[in-house]
Amino acid sequence: MTPEEVKSKIFKEATIFKAGGFRPKHTLEESWIGKVTVYTEAESIPLDVHGDLMFPLAQFYLPTLPFVPSKLSKTKIITVFIAPTYPERLEEMGQHWVIREYENLEAIVVKDLSNPESFLKAFPLKPALEKDCPIWDGGGLSPEMEDEVLTLENEGVIDSYYDIADFHQYEHKLGGYPSYCQSGIGIADGFGEGFEFMFQITSDDKINLNVIDRGSLLFAKNDETNKWAIYYDFY
Repeated sequence: MTPEEVKSKIFKEATIFKAGGFRPKHTLEESWIGKVTVYTEAESIPLDVHGDLMFPLAQFYLPTLPFVPSKLSKTKIITVFIAPTYPERLEEMGQHWVIREYENLEAIVVKDLSNPESFLKAFPLKPALEKDCPIWDGGGLSPEMEDEVLTLENEGVIDSYYDIADFHQYEHKLGGYPSYCQSGIGIADGFGEGFEFMFQITSDDKINLNVIDRGSLLFAKNDETNKWAIYYDFY
């Protein structure tokens, strides 16, 4: 297999997001970070295990995005909340983090809710379509593709994997591959059987978010159970 053939097999599309840089219209069709305005009539900002308000972390409006993973094809809006104290990695949703999905916008109510203790700065998100390659060492390569890369290295065709995978998107993104800081856990069974990586929210000075030490929050979904999983690492 040639380097070009390997790249064509491993790259995925992703919607990446840049915070701010344009004037928002404050419509339902926008995505935000540091802010959530979408709820049902009965919903509010969720409480963490200590009974404190979580931080509204992000809101994604999927129908207008250039790429959406197939497992989210029925979802219109995703909202994300995180507790002031991070969860354990792979901790079940509820006590320290919450994701809400909305397939029917008829039940949506726009609410101006905030957590006065939140240090996050709210910005609208500008989406763009990009290609994404996995990082080496647990970043999402199959064993078969790892063998192909090692064969090319041993034959002297390439010096390293990154001669092939010369792009990886480290920004906030939907789809693509997770941006691990340490050795990764993959994109499937590492999050739990049946889970697949969906999106990440990464450390961002502009919004005043630092995940421990320049890390990222990584979210995966199981479309059979509709459960979500969270993982993060840092430098």
